[in-house]
Amino acid sequence: MELQSQVLLWELVLLHSSAVLLSSVPSGSLPAASSVVSESTVSWAAGALAVLRCQSPRMVWTQDRLHDRQRVVHWDLSGSPAGGPARRLVDMYSAGEQRVYGPRDHGRLLLPPSAFHDGNFSLLIRAVEYADEGLYTCNLHHHYCHLYETLAVRLEVTDNPQEAGAHWDGEKEVLVVERGAPALLTCVNREHVWTDRHLEEAQQVVHWDRQPPGVPHDRADRLLDLYASGERRAYGPPFLRDRVAVGVDAFARGDFSLRIDPLEPADEGTYSCHLHHHYCGLHERRIFHLRVTEPVAEPPPRDSPGNGSSHSGAPGPDSTLPRGRSVINVIVPEGRAHFFQQLGYVLATLLLFILLLITVILATRQRRRGGYEYSDKKSGKSKGKDVNLAEFTVATGDQAVYRSEDIQLDYKNNILKERAELGHTPLPTKNIDLDKVFRKEYCK
Repeated sequence: MELQSQVLLWELVLLHSSAVLLSSVPSGSLPAASSVVSESTVSWAAGALAVLRCQSPRMVWTQDRLHDRQRVVHWDLSGSPAGGPARRLVDMYSAGEQRVYGPRDHGRLLLPPSAFHDGNFSLLIRAVEYADEGLYTCNLHHHYCHLYETLAVRLEVTDNPQEAGAHWDGEKEVLVVERGAPALLTCVNREHVWTDRHLEEAQQVVHWDRQPPGVPHDRADRLLDLYASGERRAYGPPFLRDRVAVGVDAFARGDFSLRIDPLEPADEGTYSCHLHHHYCGLHERRIFHLRVTEPVAEPPPRDSPGNGSSHSGAPGPDSTLPRGRSVINVIVPEGRAHFFQQLGYVLATLLLFILLLITVILATRQRRRGGYEYSDKKSGKSKGKDVNLAEFTVATGDQAVYRSEDIQLDYKNNILKERAELGHTPLPTKNIDLDKVFRKEYCK
């Protein structure tokens, strides 16, 4: 009897799997035509390195090291009569490992072991009870391709066999099952991404196209073909083939940026990056309108002899030193103009000092020369009359001794004579008439 019931249950599974499919369309069923993800205009100067960015994390190729555990299906229950949050009922990986979470569900919940081969992920519940009522969701996850599909089925339990059946409420399937009878919650998806294990490296392709100005897209030239297996093919005109490149680890990082070095004016045009992941159903295209501008004129080097400065001897900054919060002393070398300016200041100061020294010397010599002329003039006048005044002694009360001097007595008028007499007038303390004394001595 048990064997007959098992056969009957699996017959129901096969009948339902051929009639009901997932309501959501998987991304693997998208058409093979590429969809334009981005379009931009970039400009680079001739002679520079041009980089056209084309990146996608979904194109990263990683081998399955967990025995195909990147695909998983799990059934969840929410809105049950007991209340509470949604809970996990059962899940199964593509390697065939199945796990039931609730202790009371062991032996009651079953998933087909060949689900990831024939695309049938339906859940079989033996002996339905009122506690099994609620909203069931079938969740398919493909971690490698970043795909997530969900299908909802509402289960209702009744005691009337005539009410049993299935209908569509506009959003999901509603299944009414008699209490104690088996229930089959259908979830079928036969897309190859869920059923087959293709070689991902054979189905990941990236290629770059180039359209010269005025050429339509359908007549573009192929530049590069890249495969996840490591194979590469280069096309395009010879003048451009040797100057374009894509990183060798492009599929490891998901970076398929095109590098053109050096860029030439003839490289101008429209470039397209096509990303195809046939296994995951990814088909994207990124468009770049490349414009080549004139190279920017570089300023003359500062250490050239024509600009009056020399910095070739100055040491450059050390890039190995750590950058901290410190004070940096910058010594700027002086130019030739500044050197001549400082030299002019020094020479002007030295010249002023020399002029001052010459003025002092001339003034000193002039004063000495004036003194010598006065002495000579005095001595010359005294020799005109051949008058020699002998020394004489003036007897006074205190017996003072005076030395005679040679006095010229030939005056032109009386005024000069009086001035001379006043100039030779002795101190008022001694009333001695020297003129009379001189005359007496002269007359003798």
